[in-house]
Amino acid sequence: MRRAPIILVSAAALLSTALAAKPVTFTAPEETTPAELADAESEVVRNNCSTCHSLEYIVTQPRGKGAQFWKDSVAKMINIYKAPVEPGDAEAVAAVLAKKFG
Repeated sequence: MRRAPIILVSAAALLSTALAAKPVTFTAPEETTPAELADAESEVVRNNCSTCHSLEYIVTQPRGKGAQFWKDSVAKMINIYKAPVEPGDAEAVAAVLAKKFG
C-alpha cells in the first residue's frame, strides 16, 4: 500500500510543472509566392492549395511525373485529407500542376 504516496508525489510534480509553464509565441514568416506559381493561370492553385500548406511545398514536389500523378495527388488531398476543393477547381488545379511540373 505504499503506492498511494508515490502517485500523489508524481501528480504534485506534474501539476507544479504545468503551473510553471510559460506561453510561447511564434511569428510565422510572411508567405511568399514562388515564381512558378505567380502567374494568373496559377491563381486556382494559390487559392485552393495554400489553405492547407505553403506554396513552397508544391514547388518542391517531384518533376516529370505526368498528369495522372497530379490528378491522383489532388484527389488524395480531397478524399483522404478532406481538402475543401470544389470538383471544377480540382480539375483545374491538377491541370495547372501537370502543365507546370508534369
